[in-house]
Amino acid sequence: QVQLVESGGGLVQAGGSLRLSCAASGRIFSSYFMGWFRQAPGKEREFVARISWSGDFTAYADSVKGRFTISRDNAKSTVYLQMNSLKPEDTAVYYCAARQSVMHAYGYWGQGTQVTVSS
Repeated sequence: QVQLVESGGGLVQAGGSLRLSCAASGRIFSSYFMGWFRQAPGKEREFVARISWSGDFTAYADSVKGRFTISRDNAKSTVYLQMNSLKPEDTAVYYCAARQSVMHAYGYWGQGTQVTVSS
């Protein structure tokens, strides 16, 4: 089992920045692939970013590429999402998720943290 707790959401003006954190507990965090997803009101949940267990490989949705950065600190069992140049359309509940490998679905999810970007 892996338990995930997100933090760092809030209200920010367009153009501003936020850093989300996702603290993990339970099984060996360093062996899990991690991802960030978001869900805006009335929309389906969508992929934002992912990172390999080592941190060597990352991938981003086109809508956030160049503005968001995913990273992890395995010693702290934490994954981060640095969000810069925020836009109103980034407003959503952000979730972190964990999976055992790229061959597995994301089986563990946090409760989400709200990010609201005002224009």
